[in-house]
Amino acid sequence: MNLTERFINYTKFDTQSAEDSDRVPSTEKQLVFAAYLKKELEKEGLSDVRLDEKGYLYATLKGNTKGVPTIGFISHYDTSPDCSGADIKASIVENYDGSDILLSEGIVSSPKKFPELLQHIGEDLIVTDGHTLLGADDKAGIAEIVEAMCYLRDHPEVRHGDIRIAFNPDEEIGMGAHHFDVEGFGCDWAYTMDGGDVGELEFENFNAASAKVIIKGISVHPGYAKDKMINANAVACKFAQLLPEDERPETTEGYQGFYHLLGIQSNVEGARLSYIIRDHDRDKFEDRKRFMQKCADQMNARYGEGIVTLEMKDQYYNMKEKIDPQMHVIDIVLHAMQDCGVAPKVKPIRGGTDGAQLSFKGLPCPNIFAGGINFHGPYEFVSIQSMEKAKQVIVRICEIVAGFND
Repeated sequence: MNLTERFINYTKFDTQSAEDSDRVPSTEKQLVFAAYLKKELEKEGLSDVRLDEKGYLYATLKGNTKGVPTIGFISHYDTSPDCSGADIKASIVENYDGSDILLSEGIVSSPKKFPELLQHIGEDLIVTDGHTLLGADDKAGIAEIVEAMCYLRDHPEVRHGDIRIAFNPDEEIGMGAHHFDVEGFGCDWAYTMDGGDVGELEFENFNAASAKVIIKGISVHPGYAKDKMINANAVACKFAQLLPEDERPETTEGYQGFYHLLGIQSNVEGARLSYIIRDHDRDKFEDRKRFMQKCADQMNARYGEGIVTLEMKDQYYNMKEKIDPQMHVIDIVLHAMQDCGVAPKVKPIRGGTDGAQLSFKGLPCPNIFAGGINFHGPYEFVSIQSMEKAKQVIVRICEIVAGFND
C-alpha cells in the first residue's frame, strides 16, 4: 500500500467528532477507526502498540542508533463537526492544469474562488465529490507518519533513534490533548503533522478562552410591560453591540485577536450568547477577558444586578512561550525542509492545535504541514506531492536527530 492508497482508505471511515457529547471519545465511530489503525500498525511491525479506552493510540518504531533523543509524531483522526464526514468519495485529479474541477453535477471547485489551487498546477490532487469534507485534516498526517515509519523500517541504512507515534480523537472540538498520556509517550519533544499547505511550520498560536453570556429576562404581558419587562432578546443585542465591530474574525488577520460570537439562544425570559476569545499576545488576551467582564458589569448596572452572568474558561495558550527556550526543535525542522527541497513558511496559527496543550503539559510540540487545503468543507483537497514531501520531512527529521552526537 502506498501513501495515496493509505490515505484514501482512511477517508472511508467516518470519524466526525461531536461538540455536544460528554463521552470520550465524543463519538463511538472514532473508536472503529482507532481499532483498525491499531491492527494496521501491528501488521506493519511497530512495537508497543497500545490503544486505550479513550481512543488514544500509541506505537514505537525501535531505533537503530544509540544515545539519540526519543522524538514523536502526532496526528488526530477525528474530522470536523462543521461538515459531513460520512460516505466520503475521494477522487484523483491527475496533473492538475489550473482549470475548474467538476466535483459532481453542479458542484465546481474553481481557482477563481479558491486561488490556492493554482499553487498546485502540475500536481495530482485528491478531491471530494462536493458533498462531504475530505478528511485530510488530519488523516493525511496519519498516512504520512505511518508511511514514514514504514520507510525507516525498510531502510536500515537511515540512522534514527526510537520514534514514538500517537493518534488521538477529538482534536476538532478542542479535546484532543486532554487525555494524552505525555508521561507514557516518553518523548523529549514531538511534532504534530496537522498543518496546511506544503512548507507550513507553526509554533505560535492563539491564547484561547470560551465565554458564555447568560441573561435572565423578566417576561410580562406586552400590553402591561412598561417599567416591568426586561426583554432578554434586547439585552443580548445590546451586549453584542458593546464588543468592537473591528475585532471580529471577519475583520482581523495575522496577529490580530478577536471576539467571535458563535451562537445565540434567546427569548424574552432568557438568552445565552456563546463566544470565543482569541489573541496571540498573552497580555492582550487577559485584557480581552477583562473587557468582556466590564461589558457584563455595565449591563448589570443598567438592568439590575444578576441580569447578566458571564462564565469564562481558558482553553489553551500560545505554545511559543514553551518553544522559545528550545528552538533547536524548530531548527531541526527548518533544516529538514531545506534538505527536502521545501521552502519553509513559518507563520502563526490563527487557531489552536493539540501541540499547544501538549507543550504546556511538558511536551514541546510545534506543528508541521500535512498538505491539506480548505479544511472542514466540501472543497477540501490535498496534493499527493505535498503528502510525499511531508513524509520525506518526517524521515529527514529522524535522521538529523540521530546525528546529534556526531
